[in-house]
Amino acid sequence: MLMADQVGVVLASASAARQNLLRSAGLKFDVLPSNVDEVAVRDALGDIDPVDIAEVLARAKAEDVARRVDARIVIGADQILALGDGVFSKPADMAEARAQLLSLKGRRHQLHSAVVIVRDDLVSWVHVDTVDVTMRDYSAEFVGRYLSAAGDQALSSVGCYQLEGPGVQLIEKVAGDYFTVLGLPLLPLLAELRQMNVLES
Repeated sequence: MLMADQVGVVLASASAARQNLLRSAGLKFDVLPSNVDEVAVRDALGDIDPVDIAEVLARAKAEDVARRVDARIVIGADQILALGDGVFSKPADMAEARAQLLSLKGRRHQLHSAVVIVRDDLVSWVHVDTVDVTMRDYSAEFVGRYLSAAGDQALSSVGCYQLEGPGVQLIEKVAGDYFTVLGLPLLPLLAELRQMNVLES
């Protein structure tokens, strides 16, 4: 168990993008990914708003890690992609990634990114932000070349793209916050951490 005198903040996420965002912002933290079974949680939730799915999963991840560490603050996050009435998960393999990208092409979808802070074992703050992303009307051949170049990285995020990498070539327009596309509403989170005196104000 991580002791409180060793760590003040824990990020309950294995996401390299989230870790890089927080490190670049100057936050000192430890990383301990949650053991939450996202598929099981989503199945249990049934047919609810994708915004609520993102929030519930972010809460579940933060609370799971908070039970496992002796830390003052745990940050949990989750991102849901909604296309019409459908909700996407991370693709299981390249065939699923290809199918997802072809279903997204030329269309607008929403990314709902939730972030939760558990402070002293209680959820103290929740924020969800939504971004509209419009994909180019790319060809099936382009998808094949993109997936070949991206490799397993394409399987690490919903929608199979990273805005900070070659995946930006799939996108025509983004309406909303850049950091939210990366999976973390960073500016509201930093503001809250300043309010909590975790960061200097």
